Amino acid sequence: MPATPLPLALANLLLRPGFGARRHPDRVFDRLLATAGQADGDQPFAEDFRLLLRDWSKDEHLTPVGWASAQAHVRRQLANRARIRRLISRHPAIEDEPIERPVFVVGLPRTATTLTHGVLSLAAEHRCPLLWELLTPDLEPTPEQRRRAVTAARRMVGAIDLFAPRFRDVHPLDAESPDECTFALPHTVMPLSQVRIPGYRARHHQRDFVPDYRYLKQVFQVLQYGRPRRRWVLKSPMHLENLDALRTAFPDATVVWTHRDPVTVVASFCSLVEHGMAITLRPLDLHGIGATWLDVLSRAMTRGLAARASIPREALVDVPYSWLGSDPATGAPRLYASVGARWSSATATRLPEITARPRGTRPHSYDLARYGLTRAGVESAFADYNTLRAEVDPS
Repeated sequence: MPATPLPLALANLLLRPGFGARRHPDRVFDRLLATAGQADGDQPFAEDFRLLLRDWSKDEHLTPVGWASAQAHVRRQLANRARIRRLISRHPAIEDEPIERPVFVVGLPRTATTLTHGVLSLAAEHRCPLLWELLTPDLEPTPEQRRRAVTAARRMVGAIDLFAPRFRDVHPLDAESPDECTFALPHTVMPLSQVRIPGYRARHHQRDFVPDYRYLKQVFQVLQYGRPRRRWVLKSPMHLENLDALRTAFPDATVVWTHRDPVTVVASFCSLVEHGMAITLRPLDLHGIGATWLDVLSRAMTRGLAARASIPREALVDVPYSWLGSDPATGAPRLYASVGARWSSATATRLPEITARPRGTRPHSYDLARYGLTRAGVESAFADYNTLRAEVDPS
């Protein structure tokens, strides 16, 4: 395992005095809740995050930075929930905002969901939430409020780049660029990329996600309220396991499903998790990462395939990796036509800014064996998906 980067080692040293608080997670949670506030009737939502913080605190390999990250995650979810509910209470018309014909980019991670989302973001008539908006959703901010929110998002991105220098090579983040609505969804599998929390994982697999997606709709209604209405273009690989709940909250949504060989996907994503988890846990269990995410991703695919059967054909667009990964100049217009959007020469001119590798990043290499996985094992776990992939991507 690579040595701990010096900035991360120093941060762990500085945060160590407060690290003992993880032995009393309920006290920590009560302080976070008191700061964030809570609406009447929202106790079950808060208690879910109390349980999450308890689970997070139990990993014996958690670092001081990892414990600070846990608190930041819970604090943000509680604060955003309280703000959204407070705004709707003050402005009931927010819930009348129509979120019409949104596009949701879904698929396994590392299948070009980010690239697909970025290409669709180029159209002036499309509205993609920016990372800073997802981290602190609110009504139209004043210039000073916007500056503070963007600065906070930049600090988060900067910390990730500083503590995990290779993370940017795998998945670059930008505070003022479109990002995935995973940040706004309350309950996702993403905490599993920071810590080993089997209790949370078990609860996650049993959860009814319809309330989460109704809340997600409220987030976008807040971001739309009082501003020009455009077609929302959203994305997250984590939607794959919840397509039924997504379509309950957004019944006229178009689902854009990206496809790629799961052998490549799983190896690449495990590498992404390794780079991110190295910030919050020491030492890492690489084979544990492989076993966890093979199970989580194959479960998500099983659920996605089951829900796919109920999606009207006109509301489903399959996007093989080759569309944008090999020839974006040809694939991008085809993508736009598939979602009923207009591809223009002005949009085409901006395509290279989305498809080019970010300056300063290096190629990403990865290997299944590093995570205790084999090609045969992954292909077996995704056998039904590979049958579908052969149909939608015969190449």
